[in-house]
Amino acid sequence: MARLAKLFGRAQAPARVDRIVVGLGNPGDGYANTRHNAGFQVASRLAKRARAEFAIKAAESRIAEARVGDVRVAIARPQTFMNDSGRAVRKLLDRYRLDPSALLVVFDEIDLPLGKIRIRDRGGPGTHNGMRSIVAEVGEGFPRVRVGVAPADPSAEIGELAEYVLEPFDADERPVADAQMARAAEAVEVALRDGIDRAMEKFNG
Repeated sequence: MARLAKLFGRAQAPARVDRIVVGLGNPGDGYANTRHNAGFQVASRLAKRARAEFAIKAAESRIAEARVGDVRVAIARPQTFMNDSGRAVRKLLDRYRLDPSALLVVFDEIDLPLGKIRIRDRGGPGTHNGMRSIVAEVGEGFPRVRVGVAPADPSAEIGELAEYVLEPFDADERPVADAQMARAAEAVEVALRDGIDRAMEKFNG
């Protein structure tokens, strides 16, 4: 059947999912390990924990469909650039026929130090351009996980912000960043399995 659908130009129907987890970042190898791609890095860790591959190219995204406990989830890395993330998110919601409340977005946060994560059940975009794009497209009514990328030392100078977030983590930051990404992926799992309130209680301390 799939072969016939391909022959006749019809895309295979997407699996039914309960939630969409979107990790924000920029596509391309040059951005892969940058601070601004923390969302991509968490999404990749989440997919690995769920033993899922980013095998689907649709809705301007790379998608891994998986289960986290009893929850069916589409884990997505938008392939638009960061400032157009909202376009991909709208297409993901349309693809899976879900409301924005079914989203969970993971993104880098310059107002949090490296090593810290914060979870919120809804809210505005703050200063993050990817979040501004999403909120402009679908509103504020979805939970999010913020992954700190500011220097752990508050006295450290970061220079030009746009350049700072597009740089890789320093060698001495990498172990902290790796532990933080693992913790953020765990937080997403708890939010999916047990609810956002439980995740906030456990990880916002």
